[in-house]
This record gives sequence, C-alpha cells and structure tokens, in this order.
Amino acid sequence: MIIRQARSEDAEAIAALWNPVIRDTAITFNSVEKTIETITEEIASRHAFLLAEDEALLGFATYGQFRGGVGYARTAEHTIALAPDTRGRGIGRALMQALEDHARDAGFHSLIAGVSGENPGGIAFHERMGYAQVAVLPQVGWKFERWMDLILLQKLL
Repeated sequence: MIIRQARSEDAEAIAALWNPVIRDTAITFNSVEKTIETITEEIASRHAFLLAEDEALLGFATYGQFRGGVGYARTAEHTIALAPDTRGRGIGRALMQALEDHARDAGFHSLIAGVSGENPGGIAFHERMGYAQVAVLPQVGWKFERWMDLILLQKLL
C-alpha cells in the first residue's frame, strides 16, 4: 500500500468510493453526490487530499480550514473514507497518521472530526486515534427524512 497526494486523474475513482457513502449512508449529512469536477476542485483547493492505494483505491483523507477567517487558520476539519472491503486492516490509521503529519508540518494546531451520531464506528475510530469528544450538536443534520446529531471530536497536534 502507498499513500500519496491525489491528482485530478484520481477524481473518478474517488467519486466511485465517496458517492455510495453520500447516497446510501448516514455517515455524512450531505446528500449531493460528488462530480468529477467538484472532486477535482477539492483536490486543488484542500491543504492535502491523500489517497491510500495498492492496485485500486483503498481510501482517502483530506482536510481544510475548520471555519473561515484568520482566527481559525491553524484549525482544520478532516474527512476520511475507506472502501468497504478495506475496513479493519489499518488503512484508516495509516491515512490519518499521514494526514496528521501533513497538518502538523503545515503549522496546524488541531484537527476536528465532525462525525454523525449514527456512525458509532467513526466515533470509536477517532477515539482510538487520540481524538476527544468536545461537543454534541443535537439534531443539526437532516437526511433520510430525520434529524441527526453531529459529534465533534478534536485532536491537538
């Protein structure tokens, strides 16, 4: 397995991994599927957009500034997604470690994970990675005709 920065030609494979998560799960509150163009823009605009691959895409992790404005310039929010058949093999841990190293080297002080309250596996994963739960925002996400909580976890780098 290698971890590398995504390129625009990876957008189709990223969409194939990401869109089922968007379409079929409550892992993200977003219900608008990603296009090749939007992913290409994200690859270009994010601080990092890392891929784990062997012969196929295994997963990705990316981050960008948590909120707008100079006061938040050293805090980032990240996204991580894995191909379903790769979970439990250490790929998520390797991606997060590479992402955290990149953020630390870029001068970021903390990373935020916004995890759906309906994703206990995502919460447990982040806690194993050293993230602490800092907030529960009740009923802020709307998907599948129901309200969902957002759990914020933070790790100081």
